[in-house]
Amino acid sequence: MSFVVSEELSFRIPVDLDFDSADPYAVRLTFDLPGDAPVTWAFGRELLLDGLSRPSGEGDVRIEPASPAHLSDVFIGLQVGLERALFRVSAAPLVAFLDRTDRLVPLGKEEVCDTLEAVLDQILTEAPAG
Repeated sequence: MSFVVSEELSFRIPVDLDFDSADPYAVRLTFDLPGDAPVTWAFGRELLLDGLSRPSGEGDVRIEPASPAHLSDVFIGLQVGLERALFRVSAAPLVAFLDRTDRLVPLGKEEVCDTLEAVLDQILTEAPAG
């Protein structure tokens, strides 16, 4: 990815994309810059997919195609308070990543994990009657 400072200046930075089938609604971007602790952003897998073709997201994460005419690059905007960061990435690796996640857990076929259901069952059975 490229960290966009201005229209004239950007820096390539290493970013890891991660997907865990135990949390199938989310994807993670981890920025691991030398001298700093890694920083991970988690957001909806569907947000990433939608952002490939149209402006998507509200709040801290916004994703949109760099060119509405064709699929080439994508902008990913991240915000914490008043601090903002803009990244530009080729759409091709994002599409390949999303394709791999879809093979693991197809979009629309996500299920609540068994551990959450077990915890809810325990809470409901231990709840006092009344």
